[in-house]
Amino acid sequence: MRHTATRRGTPAAPGDESPGTLGEVLEFMRLIWGVSHGLHATSKRMEADVGITGPQRLVLRIVGRRPGVGAGELARTLQLHPSTLTGILRRLEGRGLVEREPAPRDRRQARLHLTPDGRSVDRRHAGTVEAAVRRVLADSTPARVDATADFLRALESALTTRPTARR
Repeated sequence: MRHTATRRGTPAAPGDESPGTLGEVLEFMRLIWGVSHGLHATSKRMEADVGITGPQRLVLRIVGRRPGVGAGELARTLQLHPSTLTGILRRLEGRGLVEREPAPRDRRQARLHLTPDGRSVDRRHAGTVEAAVRRVLADSTPARVDATADFLRALESALTTRPTARR
């Protein structure tokens, strides 16, 4: 049975718009905006504490797991526009954390690798988005993680798929 969470976390019946409740859709939107705000705030703190932002760290960690990955493949993995990834890579290269190596078959393409400094940053750090996700995953059941991932994939699809025009 589906139910709506109120601001205080107590269930409310679907469609219940009494004072103190937001309703199912608005409550989920409020939670999503809260996660978004938390990601941005943590990313800013990470830049001060670790020296790189959340998105930069995610790129660095993926390149560390996939040495030689191409920028196009990385952009698809992250679901980023290539120009957005270019800016992130430029900053990581400027800090001496990532380097590009021409692809053997097509020198116009580059393969990405961590530098020695990049490898030293590519480890677990407290206070990162990744650390927060790791803590919540450790405290959650596999069924809860799977259900959450399914919900997030469906929401991501709904947000990235253009609705067809109604006539």
